[in-house]
Amino acid sequence: MLGEHLQQVVSSGSTVCAYVPVGAEPGSIEMLDMLLRRAGRVLLPVARTTADDAPLPLRWGEYRSDGLAQGRWGLLEPLEPWLPGSALGEASLVLVPALAVDRRGVRLGRGRGFYDRSLAARNPSARLVAMVRDEEFVDELPSEPHDVRMTHALTPKRGLVALPSRE
Repeated sequence: MLGEHLQQVVSSGSTVCAYVPVGAEPGSIEMLDMLLRRAGRVLLPVARTTADDAPLPLRWGEYRSDGLAQGRWGLLEPLEPWLPGSALGEASLVLVPALAVDRRGVRLGRGRGFYDRSLAARNPSARLVAMVRDEEFVDELPSEPHDVRMTHALTPKRGLVALPSRE
């Protein structure tokens, strides 16, 4: 269902940043394959920390359907070579994992801050889409000043929902 909604918003010849779902997160490898066919280029995150375990901004790698590698924390990652964090700026659509998102665009992640550190490198006109289940699209979540707000939520039943501009 999510993939069907995404097909309507992905442009041919574009770059999409996505993620490999972990556990029960929305999405699938099949959805990544569809994005690759439709957009032409899909970048996946590579999460790393400093020597003292502080999160670094995400790096990115090109998704190829013939290979993903086991990374830290049980994540599947793209194979090397990896691109710098600035590669995110090439994407017109950024799919972001979330435990929940509210109607103001506040996203609840897993708490390490990788995406909040990384999204500053985005193209200002890119859609930032939190992919959640219908019940994870809520009225209000607590927010912090460093939180980067999503421009859209994507749910199986509602499809792509535009969220209010912060401007």
